[in-house]
Amino acid sequence: MRIYKALRPIHALSFDLDDTLYANTTVIAKAELAMQQRLAQLLPESFENNSLYWFEQRKILARADAEVRHDVSRWRLLALERGLTVQGLSSCEAAEIAELAMSAFLQERTNIQLAPEVRPLLQQLARRFPLVAITNGNADIQKMGIADLFQFALRAGPGGRMKPYPDMFLTAANRLQLQPQHILHIGDHVKSDVLGALSAGCQAAWLNLTPGTLGKLKILPHVEFHQLEDLTKFG
Repeated sequence: MRIYKALRPIHALSFDLDDTLYANTTVIAKAELAMQQRLAQLLPESFENNSLYWFEQRKILARADAEVRHDVSRWRLLALERGLTVQGLSSCEAAEIAELAMSAFLQERTNIQLAPEVRPLLQQLARRFPLVAITNGNADIQKMGIADLFQFALRAGPGGRMKPYPDMFLTAANRLQLQPQHILHIGDHVKSDVLGALSAGCQAAWLNLTPGTLGKLKILPHVEFHQLEDLTKFG
């Protein structure tokens, strides 16, 4: 662990979820596959149905309305509907099939298995600090089996604009009845987590999973660490 800035008193910890508490790439890949398999069951073989096509639909929507990105579940659902209507389905048919495909996606996307050491670590930290989750994604701490350790979870969309916008950080501070500077946010993403936390007035602990990338930061976190176990030094 490396400290770059003097830490103020810490009264609560906020956690990013994706790629902080677990590796997210495989999770999303399985969810995408489940979505495509469900669509394949419901659509004619002639319909285009691959990751690149659905990604392009999301890009088209984001170009038309950048705000749609702040709720990734709604964004994906609207992209499914758009991609289906473009291929000839009626609006009603597209909406129904999109809901079924999205359900398959979310079922697999929220099927997250944490490493055995994660829950004990969170338990240790929760004995000293209130814990909250702040995520741009749609993971579910209830289904991960750790909701009992967190005061609450905020998700972009329902909880405000996505990180690095300050919305969710400030909402968390308000709900915890704390000044932002007394919250230490922990996350892997240099923009969403480090810049986002600092811009909101929180302290930032950067989980640097790619050593040697410090030079890419435009603003230093308070703390840099390389494995979750380092957080025991706060607890």
